[in-house]
Amino acid sequence: MSHLPKSLTASHATSRRRLLQAGAAGAALGIVGAPTLALAQSGPKIRIGYWPIAAGLPFYSAVELGYFKEAGLNVEVLRFAGAQQIMEAMLADRCDGSANGTGSANIAVGEMAAPGSFKIFCSNPSNAKNVLDEIIVPTASTAKTIADLKGKRVGSGPGIQNVTLAKTVLERAGATGATVVELPIGQHVAALAAGQLDGCYTLEPTGTIGRLNGSTKVLEAGVIARYVLGDPMAPWFGGSASLTSAFIKKHPDEARKFITAYGKGVAYVRNKSTEARQYLKTYTPIEGPLTGEVPLAAYTMYNEFTPADIAHFQKFFDLFTEKGVFASRLLVDSMLYKA
Repeated sequence: MSHLPKSLTASHATSRRRLLQAGAAGAALGIVGAPTLALAQSGPKIRIGYWPIAAGLPFYSAVELGYFKEAGLNVEVLRFAGAQQIMEAMLADRCDGSANGTGSANIAVGEMAAPGSFKIFCSNPSNAKNVLDEIIVPTASTAKTIADLKGKRVGSGPGIQNVTLAKTVLERAGATGATVVELPIGQHVAALAAGQLDGCYTLEPTGTIGRLNGSTKVLEAGVIARYVLGDPMAPWFGGSASLTSAFIKKHPDEARKFITAYGKGVAYVRNKSTEARQYLKTYTPIEGPLTGEVPLAAYTMYNEFTPADIAHFQKFFDLFTEKGVFASRLLVDSMLYKA
């Protein structure tokens, strides 16, 4: 598995050992502070990691509305600095699942290192309409298209998924010679405003934050659908909620209850998006007027995927095989949860 990040190898045992050693040395790799919230109920603890972006809204809603508590589940909510850290924590058995917004390709990298370890039960497709991904530039920038970032310094969120996608979009949009700089998304607006970067491949709510404070503007939204999938309206399944196969096997009843309760959170966001937006404040940097402005991703549960959806999802995964991130082709269908 020479194409995987150095923290992962082809051997499941080696991967787990290295990750556990890292955890022992650093207490909780990638976790930002203490667990956000623990819902004290009976039964096994279900440790769910999330990255503080808007796409995790169904999970935030399910926690705040008590859906997990009603199901008698003991859910511990863990906030991480990035999607890759969530995946590594799941491999190291320090986390049992991920909320929406966790990079699907990050999860897939873990699956390549330890086949059969992850099951995706909900994904959050985005495109030019349901915006999550975008290229932003300073308000004063003269750039009119992504190609105008040729030879410029362009920021990207952390992790192999974000960096690979940023480079691909820039390349396919004609911004040759651009240098991609990995930077936490919470720092994108400040870096652009300070003139440290000329543009950023970022995720919402970053673009909305920059627009509202007058620092940045969106150059183009839905860039993965257009430049990777070939259609601005194609669903890009860039983030996913998942559980480890080990947890599902050990606690099948609790896993089913968790996924059902999570599905209630999805339904709530679909049907009452205005009310749901308030829960962004607790879990993300989104607050005040921003809660009503930030665009929301769509959501697809495991039993809602169509053949066309899976084909688009597969095309996304195939990019990482093409770029050498995956050493071999990984089939999306093998990673989808089956009830």
